[in-house]
Amino acid sequence: MSQPQSAIIPHSGRYGSFISLQINETANSIATIRAVGHRLAIMTADIITQHKNCGLVASIAFAANAWQQLSEASPSQLKPFVSMGQGSVSVSANNVDIFFHCHSNAADLNFLLCQKLLAALADSTRVTDETHGFLYLDNRDLTGFLDGTENPNEVEERREVALIGMEDPTFANGSYVLAMRFIHNLDKWENLNVSEQEKIIGRTKEDSVELSEETLPATAHISRVVIEEDAGELEIVRHSMPYGVASGDKGLFFLAYSRRLDIYEKMLAHMYGETDDGLHDHLMDFSRAANGAYFFAPSQTLLDSWAR
Repeated sequence: MSQPQSAIIPHSGRYGSFISLQINETANSIATIRAVGHRLAIMTADIITQHKNCGLVASIAFAANAWQQLSEASPSQLKPFVSMGQGSVSVSANNVDIFFHCHSNAADLNFLLCQKLLAALADSTRVTDETHGFLYLDNRDLTGFLDGTENPNEVEERREVALIGMEDPTFANGSYVLAMRFIHNLDKWENLNVSEQEKIIGRTKEDSVELSEETLPATAHISRVVIEEDAGELEIVRHSMPYGVASGDKGLFFLAYSRRLDIYEKMLAHMYGETDDGLHDHLMDFSRAANGAYFFAPSQTLLDSWAR
């Protein structure tokens, strides 16, 4: 049975790293990327051998155009990201080919693995974004609200939500990835009182209790991203983290894994006013997405096959 990459199922460590790359058009770039895709698990294991109990895990994922260069067959739902929204409430597609994610309880080991990966890919890729995140206080976003309240908790539930199953057997235990770096306008946010903030999020600030139906606005964040279908609520596994510098840009690096890419499309349409009601998520009035991209994280077993 195939195995997923190690970063997907475990709960996030205290520190996370997120790197986006474009492929250089060199003679050996595709062969190098395939080799590094296989070697990533080995690089990670080598660090763990020297630093036990660090919880270091990693994954590598590929955008639709890049995947077509790496493999003859493609996952059934993999597609390029499409820009959504209008004006200040919008998100544009990110021209990225490869996405790397690692997390652990040691920021220095994340950094070490990032260095090793980038050294191995140096002639074949170029970095377009590098963001290092951290768990903040008791797992809060920089807005002060608890993050990921609805995240699946148990291992089997997380596997069921995040991993492609036998509906696409060639790519079983792979996962569709959504990566978006949000920049928060905290000065604007902190001008609101707590009650106003709670109506925008849809939960209480102190203990993350969902507002009652009578007081929950249709434009609240949870009103837009909690979507019910006949089979139940649409779920994703989030690995989002706050990031930033005190004197500059700061916000949330949103990262999720799912067995279905169309769930992301539905959530984003609700957030950016692309649904019949024309409403958008009012949290987007305080947080701007620098860009967005879809990727496919193949199973570790598929990556290992690239070594043969």
